[in-house]
Amino acid sequence: MAPTAAALTPPTAIGGSLPHPGFKFNPSVAPSSSRFKTPSWVRRAPVTPATPAELNGLGEPWDPLKPAFRGVDLTKPDPRIKPNTYEMPCLKPDAATVFRDVNILDSTGREPYRGDVLVKGNRIVSVGHTVSEEDAQGARIIDGKGRTLMSGMVDAHTHFSWTNAGALDALGEMGIEEHTLFSARSARTFLDCGYTMCVGAASAKQRLDVVLRNAINSGSLPGPRALANAREIAPRDGTLVPGITAYADDRAETEKIVKEHIVTGVDLIKLSMSGEEITEHLRAEDTTFEDESVAAAVELAHEAGIRVCSHARSDESILQCLQYGVDIIYHASFISDTTMNALEAQKDRVFVAPAINWLYATLYDAEAFGYPVSKAEAVGYARELEIAIEGLKEMKRRGIRILPGGDYGFAWSPHGTYRDLEHFVKLLGFSPMEAILAATALGGEIMQRPHELGKVQRGYFADLVLVNGNPLEDITLLSDNKNVDIVMINGRVHREHPKDRAPWVEPTANANLLAKRDRPMAVSREDVEERLVKDLQGTTLENDARAAAKAADHWL
Repeated sequence: MAPTAAALTPPTAIGGSLPHPGFKFNPSVAPSSSRFKTPSWVRRAPVTPATPAELNGLGEPWDPLKPAFRGVDLTKPDPRIKPNTYEMPCLKPDAATVFRDVNILDSTGREPYRGDVLVKGNRIVSVGHTVSEEDAQGARIIDGKGRTLMSGMVDAHTHFSWTNAGALDALGEMGIEEHTLFSARSARTFLDCGYTMCVGAASAKQRLDVVLRNAINSGSLPGPRALANAREIAPRDGTLVPGITAYADDRAETEKIVKEHIVTGVDLIKLSMSGEEITEHLRAEDTTFEDESVAAAVELAHEAGIRVCSHARSDESILQCLQYGVDIIYHASFISDTTMNALEAQKDRVFVAPAINWLYATLYDAEAFGYPVSKAEAVGYARELEIAIEGLKEMKRRGIRILPGGDYGFAWSPHGTYRDLEHFVKLLGFSPMEAILAATALGGEIMQRPHELGKVQRGYFADLVLVNGNPLEDITLLSDNKNVDIVMINGRVHREHPKDRAPWVEPTANANLLAKRDRPMAVSREDVEERLVKDLQGTTLENDARAAAKAADHWL
């Protein structure tokens, strides 16, 4: 039956930013099993939503507007959850960097302003004020020339170990050695693109995220500040990708797997609670977990101080997340009126990371990899994308925290093509400032360090990005790392444009000689020879000391 005119959304409201005109929520494109009803925010007319259930799926009392579960207030974070306060080594605590004449986008909501930023060690110590010559003495000076200096960004739905494969099953097929190297390269790619915070959304192999996080935190490998996950957990008949899944069919198995994950040192537990259209056998509106297993997983994780995230596209799975205390909801596509009200009541506790780029890219960018638009439309991705867009717009209107993170790591959405902020502006109605705040200030919140990460303010970690241009005027600048001139993390410049590189100084065998060279006094070749002989005495290089001294003649 065709929809009535009253049920249609004007074409300008849906699909206006998409390559196709929009299907206007025509129910005829829904699968026969669909229970999704066009919600009030799409119809642009009030509806009488279904009466909210007074019991949760376990038969216990449930009030969606005053939510609690077994004594835990679900409107605020569970007090048992422990913030992750990992530290990266600061190898030069006395080193200083001055960003001169930059356009400071501080992520407080204030409009950008011109000024200087002073970094000492791994912290920001001054913002906005002109740094005096005295304070700048011995510091590296970076001439901003009006370029935008902003906080590093967050990807809240990160898979370092997704291998840019062209099929789901291929995600787990890479050998462990190669997979480790690939994951390390992915982490570096995020940092290269200005993402200094990453929230692990599942690892293809059990300990890849944990090992990589530890290596980054120790300074052994370059990468963003990361929260580690393990293999996603799902029932056998609700598995999306067998090779990367830890199976749990009931409460006992779920508790066993969660305990095993906790022992490995993860920061998060991932539950795969709904289907995915690309599988063609497990629809996005299908729900995979029993309530008892969800409740048990959350309780065990929170008791250990660890948060829980979920793949939840179906309305029922989103509601399960809200009833039992899941902390981060991925996707949330098919949310109903009553569930939206329940989510709004928990907006100070729950984060939503929709991974909108997965839907968009699978629909429009996968044809070159054997998945044409017609196929993506046939299995339901056009329908889900448009429903998700309208739901996310409503979440934004209600003040629900929505963060970027695009499920990157497939052939049609490979690592390095991060464009969520562009989608937030073009598809979801965010202003460029709102999109950047979601990627920076909210990044500090989801990383559980809002007073240290995500803003350009005094006392914050010096995780900074210098952009060649103004992303408030063109948000697409942040979709291409060619526009990212400098990336700094923990006070150390990780990546820089050649035009910003400090002058190269020829290395010397003795740092004291270099210091002496810079003093206004003469240094003889004999001085160099004597010092090198002394420094190299007893080594295999002792006999070459005089030759080395002669080689230094050219800079004396």
